[in-house]
Amino acid sequence: MSDLWAPAREAALGRVLPLAVRMRPRTLDEFAGQKHILGEGKLLRRMLQADAITSLIFHGPPGTGKTTLAELIATFTRRHFERENAASVGVKRIREIIDEAVRRLQTSGSGGSGGRRTILFLDEIHRFTRAQQDVLLSDVERGVITFIGATTENPLFACNSALISRSTLFRLEPLSESEVVGVLRRAIADPDRGYGKLPLQVTDDALHVWAVKCDGDARRALTALEVAVLSSQASLGHGGSPILIDRQTAEDSIQQKAAVYDATGDQHYDSISAMIKSIRGSDPDAAVYWIAFMLEAGEDPRFIARRLAILASEDIGNADPRAISVAAAAWELVERIGMPEARITLAQCATYLAMAPKSNASYVAIDEALEDVREGRTIPVPTYLRDPNSSPLGSSRHNGTPGSPGEGYVYSHSVPGAITGQDYLGVDREYYRPIASGLEKAFIERLDQVRTLRRKTRPSE
Repeated sequence: MSDLWAPAREAALGRVLPLAVRMRPRTLDEFAGQKHILGEGKLLRRMLQADAITSLIFHGPPGTGKTTLAELIATFTRRHFERENAASVGVKRIREIIDEAVRRLQTSGSGGSGGRRTILFLDEIHRFTRAQQDVLLSDVERGVITFIGATTENPLFACNSALISRSTLFRLEPLSESEVVGVLRRAIADPDRGYGKLPLQVTDDALHVWAVKCDGDARRALTALEVAVLSSQASLGHGGSPILIDRQTAEDSIQQKAAVYDATGDQHYDSISAMIKSIRGSDPDAAVYWIAFMLEAGEDPRFIARRLAILASEDIGNADPRAISVAAAAWELVERIGMPEARITLAQCATYLAMAPKSNASYVAIDEALEDVREGRTIPVPTYLRDPNSSPLGSSRHNGTPGSPGEGYVYSHSVPGAITGQDYLGVDREYYRPIASGLEKAFIERLDQVRTLRRKTRPSE
């Protein structure tokens, strides 16, 4: 027997749904952003048009539309949609979904063409256990269900390799400011799901505030709009008075922007990478911004100091030997004084390193030498360079035995200029090649003089 009151109940529930839920796109054309995967000719669009949807994993920051996109795919492909959270779903429930999917497939469709296929959407798939995966994977491979997963973390690190190997990965990017404004304008104008029936006036400044402070999270922007409208209605009453939302109202309706940051995830590594590359590229402004971003998100300042110390040797080296001292002092001060004052020390160090001349000659030299040690034949220490005190033959040196450790060593300070022709390696190899940057400009001329003189004074064989 049909429930006559079901439509009324659904309508009542719809009226109390949050704006962000009510405004979820109903078609792919309404979906904002992600043109890099959904634009004309892009991979996901082509898969949809060819009805070639296989298992997918969507990853990216919150509010970029991962869940909504999964629902739209189900609608577009006319498949049954099941939504679960990987953190709470159990093996029993997965088996139930699979059994229901099998029955759905076995139910004949129109013309006897077979039943309806099922999409299983799992949120937070980085919490997917091995037991859950084992139950699911075989049926995914057989095509009983189509699996779509979503995560805010990098699936290459956070998800099981068996799941990744059976899926196509798509990264969803934060919405641009213009895309967020478009979502907000649609909500303001929509008479059924949004505020199109209200005498609502929202200034461009207010839209800009939300578009910036939501950090590409459309859900957060819509929630701020809803807070602004509801709070303004409460203060004005319900007499049909115009509702004006200006910049100040918008500022008040959205909480302080919280950086999307996981101290062990992508943002942790991406942000420090951006800081390092900014300093390497001699951009102090970008370097300071990325440090501020990390500190505001709760990053450990000692981690930043450590990376600055590494960079001082790797990217500056002997072009400015003071850089390593500045970085070492900054690291020590950060350890001693902590936050918030440590931010100043980090900024001073980063700006110094960014403006210092750059050279990676020392970095290249040690890596080339390490490669030779690992890949080539080991070079024995020449007899005359060995320590006579650490060898069993050491005492024979004093008895004049030829070939003893230390025999034939030339003391550099005993010759003019302290440059000898002594061979200190045993093979002709040059690792350190200074570049014309900072102090290393002088090193080029000095090293050329030294190498030339050593070759001239080297004993003939």
